[in-house]
Amino acid sequence: MDPDAVAKAFVEHYYSTFDANRAGLANLYQDGSMLTFEGQKIQGSQNIVAKLTSLPFQQCKHQITTVDCQPSGPAGGMLVFVSGNLQLAGEQHALKFSQMFHLMPTPQGSFYVFNDIFRLNYA
Repeated sequence: MDPDAVAKAFVEHYYSTFDANRAGLANLYQDGSMLTFEGQKIQGSQNIVAKLTSLPFQQCKHQITTVDCQPSGPAGGMLVFVSGNLQLAGEQHALKFSQMFHLMPTPQGSFYVFNDIFRLNYA
C-alpha cells in the first residue's frame, strides 16, 4: 500500500463528494469519529453529517493545493493534511482552508475518518 496514493485517492473522493452531495460523506465516518469544525467538536457520523449539511451555503468547490500524509501507529492508520481554496457560489474570492484527517483501516480493507479537523485560514 502506497500511503501517498491512498491519501490522494481519499482526498479526491472526500472533496468531490463534499462538493456534490455532503450527505454522501456519512459512510466515511463512524460513531466514534470526531470532527472539530472551526473549534466546535462534533462526534458521531450522524452528527458530523448534520453539521456539514447545515453549513450556510448550498454550493461550493474545493481546490486542493497540497496533500501531505504520514503512517500513524501500529494499527495501520494514516494522517492526511490538506490545504487549499474553498470557492463558495456567488462569492468573488475563495477562502483558504486547512484540514487534517486521521484515517483508520476497516476490516474490509478501506479506511474511515476517525478524526477530522477543519479551519479556515485568515490572513
